[in-house]
Amino acid sequence: MELDTARLRLDALRPQDAEALFGYRANPGVARFQGWRPTSIAQAADFIARQAGASLARPGGWFQRAIRLREDGRLIGDLGIRLPGDAEGSVEVGISIAPAFQAQGYASEALRAVFERVFAGLGRHRIHASVDPRNLASMALLRSLGMRQEAHFRESLWLRGEWVDDAVFAMLAREWPAHRA
Repeated sequence: MELDTARLRLDALRPQDAEALFGYRANPGVARFQGWRPTSIAQAADFIARQAGASLARPGGWFQRAIRLREDGRLIGDLGIRLPGDAEGSVEVGISIAPAFQAQGYASEALRAVFERVFAGLGRHRIHASVDPRNLASMALLRSLGMRQEAHFRESLWLRGEWVDDAVFAMLAREWPAHRA
């Protein structure tokens, strides 16, 4: 899956992205709310190598896409998509943006492109995202896309030595047209 927006290109992670991927994914501010935090550039490179065989055609696992600036191809983040095994179910998304590129609308732009592909291109019924409720910026992002908070699970995940809450946001395909613009 490759997608282009006005400012971005979403495509496959490349071996040469390992250093940049490690740079922002290992950043404590980014990693605080992420399930995966690489401990080395080699681990980031291994992740990229494993993603080379990933496909939306094989549901169940995470399908990670690079978020690049269209103007120069620079990696500024990544976006994960997880399709269930059934053909019509809910698709889960997650996103990470390098700190230098946060608060510039890139996450919203990338997610809008993915929502369009998931709903219009793949014909899926629902998109959902899971977020730590302490991540106020991510919660605001999801709301700005028209997603609604459907659940708040107290201390439901064990992450980096502590129990953390999990908030689930979602949108139905029939709701997307009102938020597309």
